[in-house]
Amino acid sequence: MTIHATDPFATPDDAKSPVRRLRGRLPAAVTLWTVYDRERRPVGLTVSSTVVVEGNPARLLGVLDPESAVWEALEVGKAFAVMALDDRHRRLADRFAGLMPAPGGPFAGHTWTETEYGPVLPEAAAWAACRLAETRPVGWSQLVEAVIEGVDVAGETPSPPLVHWRGRYRTLE
Repeated sequence: MTIHATDPFATPDDAKSPVRRLRGRLPAAVTLWTVYDRERRPVGLTVSSTVVVEGNPARLLGVLDPESAVWEALEVGKAFAVMALDDRHRRLADRFAGLMPAPGGPFAGHTWTETEYGPVLPEAAAWAACRLAETRPVGWSQLVEAVIEGVDVAGETPSPPLVHWRGRYRTLE
């Protein structure tokens, strides 16, 4: 077996569209969105296209894959949780992104706090309780706009925030 330092299947930069190359150069916070599906089973997705907008009420915007289980569950449940991930959560982010095997499912192996919005990691630096307000197609994705109904911000985080930049997870140090 050969271990590669880089993704051997990644599209080379010169074969990517200019828009994709631009997007890759804009660092984005890595978040985890969780929600319950129609049968009250938890589903989640790693999302780095998330923006928090202050206001009354405050809003959260995100861009989701319309074929994701989270998107399907949002259409039914309307309430969801969004957690800010940090350096301790690299593997978890990959599991929820479908990039790493998840025996027992992506929620296995972690402790979760059940909320009416979705399962929440107790060690998350911050999380938002969100309610779906509206959606619309944007490009090949769905733009989600939600009202932030509550926020839980922990004290000082023990690990730097996780960001996605140029196709990889990085930390701010």
